[in-house]
Amino acid sequence: QVQLVESGGGLVQAGGSLRLSCAASGGTFSNYAMGWFRQAPGKEREFVAAISWSGGRISRISYADSVKGRFTISRDNTKNTVYLQMNSLKPEDTAVYYCAADPNGPRLGRGVGDYWGQGTRVTVSS
Repeated sequence: QVQLVESGGGLVQAGGSLRLSCAASGGTFSNYAMGWFRQAPGKEREFVAAISWSGGRISRISYADSVKGRFTISRDNTKNTVYLQMNSLKPEDTAVYYCAADPNGPRLGRGVGDYWGQGTRVTVSS
């Protein structure tokens, strides 16, 4: 059983930056693709970014079109943590951000994850 705990959310002005962290425990971190999703008020949860690990290296990184060039996903397998660096934030980035883990990267990219965190709220003011 893998536990995921997100942190780093908060209130920021448009154009600002935040870095989200997701600490994993209870499993072998390198066995999992890790991803970030978000859910804005009144909207469905959507994919933000994912990062896979295979053969001792990052095997794939993917982003939603809406965040490409602004957000960067990374992982530190020595700390069992995945990060989401968010720059040039916009009010439409306001959402609860969730971390997810799954052994299958493509499946995670479709929003299917074995494990999910409780979420961290990001609010971007205009």
